[in-house]
Amino acid sequence: MIKLYDYELSGNCYKVRLLLNILGVEHKLEPVEFYPGREHKTDVFLRVNPLGQLPALIDDHVTLRDAQAILVYLASRYDTAGTWYPASNPQLIGEIQMWLSFADSLTGSISAARLHDLFFFDFDDDACRKRAHELLRVLDEHLWLREKTGGEFLCSPSQPTVADIACFPYIVLADEGGVSLADYGAIRRWTDRVKRIPGFIVMSGVFPASPLPT
Repeated sequence: MIKLYDYELSGNCYKVRLLLNILGVEHKLEPVEFYPGREHKTDVFLRVNPLGQLPALIDDHVTLRDAQAILVYLASRYDTAGTWYPASNPQLIGEIQMWLSFADSLTGSISAARLHDLFFFDFDDDACRKRAHELLRVLDEHLWLREKTGGEFLCSPSQPTVADIACFPYIVLADEGGVSLADYGAIRRWTDRVKRIPGFIVMSGVFPASPLPT
């Protein structure tokens, strides 16, 4: 069975839990106390991930670190429909990889501001928030243009991909880092669509989609 080294409040761990649940893949969570215990820096965990970062995943004889890499692996191995990471479509794969890199930028901005506010990390929170808004403006414009041509998700016209899962957590948790989504209507509509994907699960600070109007 897959073992996921996990911290409940981590957005990067959440995105892996989210995809596992959407794909219906059986797995076991191995809790690692990121704060205040710093168990991700202990010798025991460093034998799993020498970088001392969460999440990490073990599947049979495969050990992986980095949330985005884990998403690609899980989609490639366990998505029988081949829609979450469509390896046969070079253009779409290129677009997905672009947004996976974007997700890393969100970790370095929105997530860093959140770590400052919630866990007292010594980051320049003003610089993190400024960078976050730069990224959000780019994403909001992209999603708005996608909507004009009938696109509902980041890359594929009608299907979510691992790109959506990779970018979703820290955006939907932005308010915990003092970053408001009030000015980003297309982003808010996109987060609602992600919440309606079958198999969607919540975490602390992430709520289900509002009921659709009748």
